[in-house]
Amino acid sequence: MQIMRRRAAAACLLAVVTVSVTGCSSDSGEGSDGDKIAGVGSGDGSPTPSTSASAEGNGPTFDFPSGLSVTVDRDSTGDAAKDAVLRDVAYSAQANIEAFALGNDQSANINRYFAGPAFTYWTKQVAEFKKDGLTLTGEYRYYKFEVTDIANSKTAAVRYCEDQSKAYSMEIKSKKVLRTKPSDKSFVLYTLQAQKDSAGDWQVTQQNWNKGDASCVQG
Repeated sequence: MQIMRRRAAAACLLAVVTVSVTGCSSDSGEGSDGDKIAGVGSGDGSPTPSTSASAEGNGPTFDFPSGLSVTVDRDSTGDAAKDAVLRDVAYSAQANIEAFALGNDQSANINRYFAGPAFTYWTKQVAEFKKDGLTLTGEYRYYKFEVTDIANSKTAAVRYCEDQSKAYSMEIKSKKVLRTKPSDKSFVLYTLQAQKDSAGDWQVTQQNWNKGDASCVQG
């Protein structure tokens, strides 16, 4: 994670988007609970990127701005096919954060790990976020990855959780952090559809979310 309203609402409008600011007490627009993508699913003042390389095979390299961290807690399932799906879905979550943080809606990673309506939706959101002069700071964490269905080794259904309780939007020029109070809605359940492309990567094509889902909320 819906058109950004101006700065006064910026801290809450992206609460269901992966770039969401945490702890928003009210919802609006496409950012309401249980939202989904229909049919699916740098200039001066920009932060200096820091490189984070993947440790798995030909995995991607991510450039996260200084002050932003992304943690993925993902254990092996013992099933090679499922592990491959979850690996790439985890990459997609990181690719989304990277795109928003750097204001690059056509990054190599978002092109690699998103396709179809999901790609169209998220690239539009990245462009809107950049237009508002915002970036990301703080900590994002992803956990409870699960493949709920896999068919013909080509399509899969996945769910995972996101912890936004220590993540915020930040104005690029002023460096002002748009802090919000953490709440149960700082924890988001994502459910998605993914398909394998010709290069062998699993791409997210559809994505739904639910803020404050009991299966993701942590103390």
